[in-house]
Amino acid sequence: MAFPLILLAFLVLCSSGYSQRSPSPGYYPSSRVPTSPFDREFRTLWGSQHQRTEQDVITLLLDKSSGSGFKSLRSYKSGYFGASIKLQSGYTAGVDTSLYLSNNQEHPGDHDEVDIEFLGTTPGKPYSLQTNVFVRGSGDRNVIGREMKFNLWFDPTQDFHHYAILWNPNQIVFYVDDVPIRTYDRKNEAIFPTRPMWLYGSIWDASDWATENGRIKADYRYQPFIAKYTNFKLAGCTTEGSSSCTPPSASPMGNRGLSQQQMGAMAWAQRNFLVYNYCHDPKRDHTQTPEC
Repeated sequence: MAFPLILLAFLVLCSSGYSQRSPSPGYYPSSRVPTSPFDREFRTLWGSQHQRTEQDVITLLLDKSSGSGFKSLRSYKSGYFGASIKLQSGYTAGVDTSLYLSNNQEHPGDHDEVDIEFLGTTPGKPYSLQTNVFVRGSGDRNVIGREMKFNLWFDPTQDFHHYAILWNPNQIVFYVDDVPIRTYDRKNEAIFPTRPMWLYGSIWDASDWATENGRIKADYRYQPFIAKYTNFKLAGCTTEGSSSCTPPSASPMGNRGLSQQQMGAMAWAQRNFLVYNYCHDPKRDHTQTPEC
């Protein structure tokens, strides 16, 4: 009976979409940045009653009354920004769990933003990891989003995984467990964020758009919705720091781009797990996205 059981387990794993192991990127920027205690680097921004700390894990909760969010104490001109996150299983449609850079409070209606967002789902369907870049956008109808969405090669509800943004003067790189999944290059200043930003994390109700373009809403019969964060990593050039500061490197090549091995790992991630690319959307006006 052992062989049929092993075969059944393998088939279940394959059907869930989590049967692949990522290739080695050869370079691990998260290992080069020390972990920062939450209380030393962040403050609660909203929903303090929906935030709890247990040892080194910060849990954010969303229920019908409120979600919760936090913000870094310092602003940065560039750097590496990461956290290990564990998501909730089950019904999470309409829920947005995020880790992102922004200056929206300092530049309302004209802000920059670099996003990692986990879009909730229904049982049996995978989370979407959405990456996005806003440049001088307000989130209103005039905003130009640059969304790329991915599924993942693991179940993000079963354990913590590390998600990170590296932002330097030439490039933005999005990482999942040190595998680069997307780069956004500085082709001209008009479409690249250059103003100081803070690091944020939050959980909130995004029913209007998060799951199947808003078709499936948050259902508070399943509340509270939770997200767990730990292993925060912030390293870079603060606004108050020296003008000679050099941000962490995205690769062993310094700021000259990703290595060949990293490019191969990114190609694997995009080939197997990319589910939406704004540059390939025929409904978009690509005169507004010249980088495409």
